[in-house]
Amino acid sequence: MKESGRKHWSKKRKIITWLFVGLLVLLGVVALWINWNLNKVFHCGASCDEQAIITTAELKGEQDGRVNILLAGDSTDDPDHGGANLTDSIMLVSIDTRGQNSFMLSIPRDLWVNIPGWGHQKINAANDVSTFNEPGYPQGGMGQLEQIVETDLGIPVDYYALINYTAFRDMVNTVGGITIDIQSPDPRGIYDAFTGLSLPNGEVTLSGQQALDLARARGDDGAGDVSYGLPNSDFDRTEHQRQMLVALLQKATTAGVLTNPERISALFSAVGSDVQTDITLPDAKRLAQLAQRINPSKLQSLTYPYGGANGIITGYTDPISGEDALVPKLGIDNFSQLQAYYQKYANAPEPVSTPN
Repeated sequence: MKESGRKHWSKKRKIITWLFVGLLVLLGVVALWINWNLNKVFHCGASCDEQAIITTAELKGEQDGRVNILLAGDSTDDPDHGGANLTDSIMLVSIDTRGQNSFMLSIPRDLWVNIPGWGHQKINAANDVSTFNEPGYPQGGMGQLEQIVETDLGIPVDYYALINYTAFRDMVNTVGGITIDIQSPDPRGIYDAFTGLSLPNGEVTLSGQQALDLARARGDDGAGDVSYGLPNSDFDRTEHQRQMLVALLQKATTAGVLTNPERISALFSAVGSDVQTDITLPDAKRLAQLAQRINPSKLQSLTYPYGGANGIITGYTDPISGEDALVPKLGIDNFSQLQAYYQKYANAPEPVSTPN
């Protein structure tokens, strides 16, 4: 589904934001070697001392068996991008601390929600509410987004991370690229007119720039140029995002990255300024330990089912603004099925089979 009046994607690089779990694996190990650059990410100032480096912490949610990290991203590092504070990629990474039932859940950027004081808008606009200040939440837009995810979608959020495109591109380049399997219904593979990305079906190894282009590709046509191989638009985009997250996690844990101080140090230095998070250094070390236990083959990739008999979200056009959006199938503001969808996977003792 395409936005009415939607501007063409900027040729400058847009963000993707959900790959922070791969970064967590790297950050925890980095702390064993470098101290001088810690403040960029963790804002720990003078507390970035030897004790902080060797300390781990019990995570919020860990005693309950599940740690949830809300990942989001904006385009604030792209001065030519209008609406730079909109979080066009939103994802939950849910880590099972006791077993192998971890999963990623994409939250559609077009989901129609009520933003207190601003009325109904797409959820990606929540991060633009810089005046948000509620106890127990981060200040500003990420706090507003976190509250909506908890209240409307019924997902407890333990931590958040907000990154921009630079961090993702540098991560992929630092690990030497990532390999994924393109499975487009078009025999030619995929082509996205706005990014210019063209990939064949089958296994392909992506550079940082190619991975970034794929992460924002949703098959929009350009002037005199037609995309193919991405018939499901934003749903194809979020599926590729989750697929690349798994590939990045696999590469980081198997390609010697975690045992190479020079590569880790270079990565940490490159991405430090491009990440905002409430994760402390001891938290990051513990998350790194948990992330390394995840079996990528069992890491589930989820999205709310759209349309059809099994769908729980559907298309909607706002009669006032004319915006195209997504709403719960049961009606605006009735998120009960979306809440149940999260609970189904979060409470299962083992990974749940998903319909094809």
